[in-house]
Amino acid sequence: MSATVIDGKAFAAKVRGQVAEHVARLKEEHGITPGLAVVLVGEDPASQVYVRSKGKMTVEVGMKSVEHKLDADTSEADLLSLINELNEDATIHGILVQLPLPDHLNEDLVINSIDPAKDVDGFHISNVGLLGTGQKSMVPCTPLGCLMMLRDHHGSLSGLDAVVIGRSNIVGKPMAQLLLGDSCTVTIAHSRTKDLADVVRRADVVVAAVGRPEMAPGDWIKPGATVIDVGINRIDAPERGEGKTRLVGDCHYESCAEVAGAITPVPGGVGPMTIACLLANTLTACSRANGLAEPEGLTA
Repeated sequence: MSATVIDGKAFAAKVRGQVAEHVARLKEEHGITPGLAVVLVGEDPASQVYVRSKGKMTVEVGMKSVEHKLDADTSEADLLSLINELNEDATIHGILVQLPLPDHLNEDLVINSIDPAKDVDGFHISNVGLLGTGQKSMVPCTPLGCLMMLRDHHGSLSGLDAVVIGRSNIVGKPMAQLLLGDSCTVTIAHSRTKDLADVVRRADVVVAAVGRPEMAPGDWIKPGATVIDVGINRIDAPERGEGKTRLVGDCHYESCAEVAGAITPVPGGVGPMTIACLLANTLTACSRANGLAEPEGLTA
C-alpha cells in the first residue's frame, strides 16, 4: 500500500482563497475589513520570520494587518496596556501575541488579558473551557487545520477510532476535543502510556503531536489509517553535507507511508495550515463581532 499524500500547502492555499472571497464580500456588502494585530516582544529569529509571514498573508487576503514590535525588556504593565488598547479597538478583530515571550513576562497572564472574542490563537482559558464543553469558541489554529484536512479526506469522521499522541494545551488536548466533537472515539496517548505502539495500532486516525523526531514507525500504524503528523523537528543530515540539517515529523514518514491510507508530509503538511487557520479565525471573529453568519467550512 502506498499512502495518499495530504498536501497541506495546496489545502492551505485553498483555505486562504476562501477567506479572501469572504473578506471581499464583507467589504462590498457591509463596508467591514477584518483586522488582525500581531504583537512580537523581543527579537527571536524564528518568531520574526513567522510574524512577517503572517503579516504578508493577512494583507494578501484583503485584511488589515497591524504589527506591534516591542523591545525584549518591555514591562508586563506596558504589554498589558497595549493589549487593552487592542481589545478596545473596534477595527481589530483578532489579537495574537507571538510566543514564546521573554522569561520576565507571565504568558498565562498575557494570554488571558486578550478579549476571548479576539483570541484568534484560541489559548484564552475561556475559549479552552468553551471548546471542552462543546460550545462556540475560538479554536487553536493547528488543531483546526488538522480537523479541516481530516474532514476533507474522510467526509464524516463519525465512529472512527482516533489516537492523539501528545497532550499539550496547544495541540494535543484541543485536537482531542475537536475529534470528540465530530463523534470520534478518542484516546490521548503520551510518554507514560503503557504499550503505546498497541494503542496507536487500533487507530483509524493518528494525530502525532509529541515533538519527538520520527518516534512512530510504520509498524505502529493500522493498515489504511490516516496519519496527521504535526511534528516539526530539525535533525542532522550528514548525507547533505557537513553541518546540514533536515526537517522530519514525529512519524517515520517512509515506513508509515507504506502502511497508511493517507499521510501528511513534513514539511508541507500541517505547517502551512496554521497561518491559513489564523486568517480563518480572524474572519470568524469579525463575523461574530458584527452579528453576521460565520463562514462555512472555515470553523470547527
